Amino acid sequence: PPPRFQISLPSPPADLQNPKKSPALPPPPTGRREINSPVPPAPGRELSSPPSDGISNLRFSNHSDHLLVSSWDKTVRLYDASANVLRGEFLHGGAVLDCCFHDDSSGFSASADHAVRRLVFNAGKEDILGKHDAPVRCVEYSYAAGQVITGSWDKTLKCWDPRGASGQDRTLVGTYPQPERVYSLSLVGNRLVVATAGRHVNIYDLRNMSQPEQRRESSLKYQTRCVRCYPNGTGYALSSVEGRVAMEFFDLSEASQAKKYAFKCHRKSEAGRDIVYPVNAIAFHPIYGTFATGGCDGFVNVWDGNNKKRLYQYSKYPTSIAALSFSRDGRLLAVGSSYTFEEGDKPHEPDAIFVRSVNEIEVKPKPKVYPNPPA
Repeated sequence: PPPRFQISLPSPPADLQNPKKSPALPPPPTGRREINSPVPPAPGRELSSPPSDGISNLRFSNHSDHLLVSSWDKTVRLYDASANVLRGEFLHGGAVLDCCFHDDSSGFSASADHAVRRLVFNAGKEDILGKHDAPVRCVEYSYAAGQVITGSWDKTLKCWDPRGASGQDRTLVGTYPQPERVYSLSLVGNRLVVATAGRHVNIYDLRNMSQPEQRRESSLKYQTRCVRCYPNGTGYALSSVEGRVAMEFFDLSEASQAKKYAFKCHRKSEAGRDIVYPVNAIAFHPIYGTFATGGCDGFVNVWDGNNKKRLYQYSKYPTSIAALSFSRDGRLLAVGSSYTFEEGDKPHEPDAIFVRSVNEIEVKPKPKVYPNPPA
């Protein structure tokens, strides 16, 4: 497998000092206890039998509390997160960079060995849907189109029909060139957002993949780490290596574009200067539409994007947050605490998956309080 990408962060640009461009959001109540409290709050229940190397992604099923986890240790694992049981495991020929569910006991994987696989856990069966010409970075399954969509470092997007899993000729629906290596994909309904190296963002309608519906450039100055569509289908959140998240809208009307904004997060001040951390993960709450972000600072923050407020910050995790996922009912949050090699090879805490119960107060938007009008 290729060496892991390392991120060397440039010194913060001058506009970090300019709050008008990206306002820092007000501090929330934190999940931290008082300093003299003898017991730190639990980060959640740690799953047994974790991967033996970095966690590349984790996702809850749409049907149950099953959790699918891909790792640099070349495995894809299926857990029952509620019971804390490892239900199954597949070993690939290279690091596994992404995974997604098909149904409750089967899914798809994207591997550094260039292959796209379908994995059927209850039968212990795997099929190769096909291959890219370089490591496959992302995989999504579209229930709307009945297709698997993969993005690769070979600068292409491919769509596959998993029903023809006996041969690549019968499974490949189409190949769509991208401006650069694909870093992150997200789907909502028939909309697909593709974020690549070079800060490109392509937006497709799955019903007409011949060309992007929109070609955009990221609003953020630095490398994209993650893109996730809003559950209501109106836009997407995009995070970068430089401690920022941009909130974007699909509608190109002036009124909609006026709503877009970016904000700073996952950073700290030390000796009068800002230390910024990559924001690796974004996960939307399925009920409230609020969202969690995870960064290389080891923190998970919850945000209300509509009201531009931070709702909550969980206590610090042992190392970088590599991946996040809410369960289908929003009652559980899976957290991949896993060093992402942003500072090169160095001693680090073991890779771990924590599953925490989510309290409504952490994720529910607070109603706006309007001042009483003068008498």
